[in-house]
Amino acid sequence: MAFTTSSSSATLPVTMKQVEEELGVSEQVSSFVLPLGATINMDGTSLYQGVAAVFIAQALGMDLTFSQQLMIVLTATLASIGSAGVPGAGIIMLIIVLESINVPAAGIALIIAPDRILDMFRTVVNVTGDATVCSVVASTEGELPDGLIRQANPLTSTTEEVKS
Repeated sequence: MAFTTSSSSATLPVTMKQVEEELGVSEQVSSFVLPLGATINMDGTSLYQGVAAVFIAQALGMDLTFSQQLMIVLTATLASIGSAGVPGAGIIMLIIVLESINVPAAGIALIIAPDRILDMFRTVVNVTGDATVCSVVASTEGELPDGLIRQANPLTSTTEEVKS
């Protein structure tokens, strides 16, 4: 669902249900961690903004200094935390990143066409990160039995573990 909607917020009920039913995370943990993650844990968006800013600068023939690269890291991180979990928010926040390093915002025209598809993948990364953090928090709170995730994953489980 995250792939098709391109919205971390829209997938929140489905993510909560899956984390609770499939991974055994309590409603108490999932109802705190997942909404918080959908708001501030935008890993895919942050990575995209950094890569897109460097791509646009290179496509425009600009060399980035080390301080500009650090500014990309800082502004991409802050912009991703402040971005809404709705489709297309990442491209708007990219303007902030580009302006912070003095790259013309018109360079967004280079990536606007494939952005919808990229937005789908960014959302999958964001939601996967939210579910992972939720599982880690539940595990540190002692809510998940040892080996639960290993047993549930047929790619990492042995035949005997899957049968039992």
